[in-house]
Amino acid sequence: MIYILNRLLSLALTLVLISAITFAVTNILPGDVAMMIMGTQSNPEALAGLRESLGLNDSLPVQYGRWIGGMLTGDWGTSLVFKEPIGPLLLQKMTASALIVVLSMSIALICAVPLGVWAAVHRDRWQDTTASTAALLGVSLPDFFWGIMLILLFARGLGWLPSSGFADPGDDFLLALRHAFLPSLALGLGLMAHLTRMTRATMTGILGQEFIRVARAKGLAERTVVWRYGLANAVGPVMTVAGLQVGYLFGSIIVVESLFNYTGMGWLTYQALLNRDIPLIQASVFVIAAVVMLANLVVDLLYVLVDPRIRLG
Repeated sequence: MIYILNRLLSLALTLVLISAITFAVTNILPGDVAMMIMGTQSNPEALAGLRESLGLNDSLPVQYGRWIGGMLTGDWGTSLVFKEPIGPLLLQKMTASALIVVLSMSIALICAVPLGVWAAVHRDRWQDTTASTAALLGVSLPDFFWGIMLILLFARGLGWLPSSGFADPGDDFLLALRHAFLPSLALGLGLMAHLTRMTRATMTGILGQEFIRVARAKGLAERTVVWRYGLANAVGPVMTVAGLQVGYLFGSIIVVESLFNYTGMGWLTYQALLNRDIPLIQASVFVIAAVVMLANLVVDLLYVLVDPRIRLG
């Protein structure tokens, strides 16, 4: 319980720090919120009155307090570009991106864990070399490269999947999956490479430990030794790395969603940055940081269930 409380306190303090940094940096950016609302040809007196009504003439600490208070009470302001309330807009786009994140993580785990175990079991043989080379290739090439190759192969070449666009999962879930699959695969390939290397390294160390030799000496089947005893002890580190990679996914999703014109959270953040939509930038960065931190917290709590030594500590 103390461990969980410490993690929750750390999460809260980190989010406060991130919000302060985000607010400070976005206020340094060039651009005038009042001028973006009224236009460059507006009357100077009208601009001055709007700045006063919006509180832009107040000191930064006062503006930050008002902004964070609005975030906590659900008043996230209005997007200067989309002319919509930011809260519902972010919820809609986050739901769209959640489908990509879940799909890409599922693809990565389903492929990476067996591949990493296979490489560890056949250490220093051609199977290990093949898996390690594939993982190195996946780590070395950027996500947009995989995205372009997937578009050329599955969309333009074979015509199996759409090359761009978005479908609402609430309206047609199968169509939404078709639109989300290629972006998810582009993200999942890079993530799979990281998890394959981690699984291989962890399993290699575990398969050389004494309890594995004892299990083999008892005459247990090799499949039981590898999957029941070996992988069970490798789940914790692999799960931790997978949780940390959520941040990688949200960093890469901006490029991938823009490439596929998939109007999710990454696309929205890019549009906000491109158009200097300060309120939307602030809220988007804060929400992405909160999601990443919550994902890491969930992984830590799951790790407590997997590894009893953390509870005892």
